Amino acid sequence: MVEIPNRGNTLKLKYTLIAATITILTIALAAIYLGQFNIALTAPDTHELELRNLTWVEVRSLMKKGKTTIIIPTAGTEQNGPHAVLGKHGYVVNFTALAIAQALEDALVAPTVETVPQGSIDPPEGHMAFPGTISVPAEVFELILEHTARSLKAHGFKTILFLGDSGGNQAGQARVADKLNREWHETDMAAYHLGDYYSNNGQADWLREQGYNEAEIGTHAGIRDISELLAVWPDGVRLSRLAPNGGHYLEDTGSNGDPTLASVEIGHVMLQLKIAAALRQIHLLRDFSQ
Repeated sequence: MVEIPNRGNTLKLKYTLIAATITILTIALAAIYLGQFNIALTAPDTHELELRNLTWVEVRSLMKKGKTTIIIPTAGTEQNGPHAVLGKHGYVVNFTALAIAQALEDALVAPTVETVPQGSIDPPEGHMAFPGTISVPAEVFELILEHTARSLKAHGFKTILFLGDSGGNQAGQARVADKLNREWHETDMAAYHLGDYYSNNGQADWLREQGYNEAEIGTHAGIRDISELLAVWPDGVRLSRLAPNGGHYLEDTGSNGDPTLASVEIGHVMLQLKIAAALRQIHLLRDFSQ
């Protein structure tokens, strides 16, 4: 008598073999993946210097190669007359911070702090009288700077550089740097407020030497500011709105000086003077601390 195989048992055996094969493959693949996880993450060489454009692995790699100085730029979102965008300072300081980092060769650049003290909110005063300006109390600004610096210190950065492109940022940066240095005085850490970049850069002297008078130079959104913006982001200037002292309107324009005299060529000079002033101060501070 011939015994006929049971179809159900045959199928059961077949599926059991398939399941076993899948299990073996899964274990093998898992072993491969786990082996990969035991390999240290490495990063390819990069010339990028801005934290916002780097991965954490790339930051770690750059720090191991000696880039342990970090620039913290500060700008502001404020009115700049009817002819320049609210983010003027941000565009300018992004450019100069990167140029300074490239010159130093041991520095990276943190994201720009663009929310800064701009005066009373209620009632609105100063730049706050113009729509779009954003202001925070000085103590809030200083806490942002302090904890940004502390965060970067925790990762291994050794030198913190505060670079402010607006007048209202200067005192706060100086206070935070002083506070951190008092705390870190027995360590290899240091924080510096680069005040020369803003207030001791020789821009006004250079313009006077070229024959411009005080009224033409102005103090806000005039020849200096607009020339810088034309050099780094010309789309931020409304050429049809350029007029001496903001023009003759029925309301205050928020500008001072003659932006019609601005040019890309003057902008390059203004930017280089700022960059040079910052680099001189950095080198002096480093020499003094050694």
